[in-house]
Amino acid sequence: MKVLHLDTNHPVLISGLNKLGFTCDEDYTSTKVEVEKKIHLYDGIIIRSRFKIDKQFMDKATRLKFIGRVGAGLESIDIAYAEEKNIHLIAAPEGNRNAVGEHALGMILALFNKLKKADNEIRHGKWLREANRGIELEGKTVGIIGYGNMGKAFAKKLKGFDCEVICYDIKDNVGDVNAKQVALDKLFKKTDVLSIHTPQTELTEKMIDKVFIKKFKKSFYLINTARGSAVVTTDLVEAIKNKKISGACLDVLEYEKASFENFFIEPDTSGAVEMPPAFQYLIQSDKVLLSPHVAGWTVESKFKLADTIVKKVEMFIRNNQYNNSKDQ
Repeated sequence: MKVLHLDTNHPVLISGLNKLGFTCDEDYTSTKVEVEKKIHLYDGIIIRSRFKIDKQFMDKATRLKFIGRVGAGLESIDIAYAEEKNIHLIAAPEGNRNAVGEHALGMILALFNKLKKADNEIRHGKWLREANRGIELEGKTVGIIGYGNMGKAFAKKLKGFDCEVICYDIKDNVGDVNAKQVALDKLFKKTDVLSIHTPQTELTEKMIDKVFIKKFKKSFYLINTARGSAVVTTDLVEAIKNKKISGACLDVLEYEKASFENFFIEPDTSGAVEMPPAFQYLIQSDKVLLSPHVAGWTVESKFKLADTIVKKVEMFIRNNQYNNSKDQ
């Protein structure tokens, strides 16, 4: 069977599929329209986030048996239509869950201890000890929304900090030894640090808004390593200003990549976009720590994501008893 790779990944992905007997073609430059003209030749697709896999694309992919997305979620794929077309979907949240857990922990520890601020001041000749007195994670209650692969990985990292970890999820009975599952009202009551680990869905889009934030009984810190669309940035900034939110660690933003980059183009230049006041506040605030959607983007996770896809493709092929001569 033939597989088309539409994004570059760790070499273990192509070598692994080759060992399974697949013919792998690579196309990292063609437009979506150009790919659609040849997609009928392929049994499988490997993609990260190059473009959306929609109905039109899948209608042209007449041989397609599976789509492997080298990432945690499948939001760039029309899942319902893929299921209707009997196209098997494969993601790899197991591949970068540890990286996300470590990144979330690193961000909150850095924010609690004012490391970015202190480092910047030292580099500018300022030795300000009292102004950089930090706070400790020990004794805090960490609330996790979304207790799947990423949420569980973060909770596991918190075990050594002697803090209470609670979680909320739309699925029942997902709690474990690392986090106690609770109702939302209890999460609102107890949380000191809130960490978001939800997929991008209609339920989670703009989930963290002013109404949601006001339900928390205490001022809290926010960590978002999930999706930028989950947080309404203007409401987040308002909550930081009025001290309802004490600080924020944001690996993902409502404004990402193309839209983000256009904020920094000189005015009156093609593509330039005026920077929203809310984003301007984020980049200037010492209460906010930012990173460019890299929580799951480590050297190790690059390998593990690719390796996970290979293993899941192998399992799919075995379960469906496909062989390398079929449809060729």
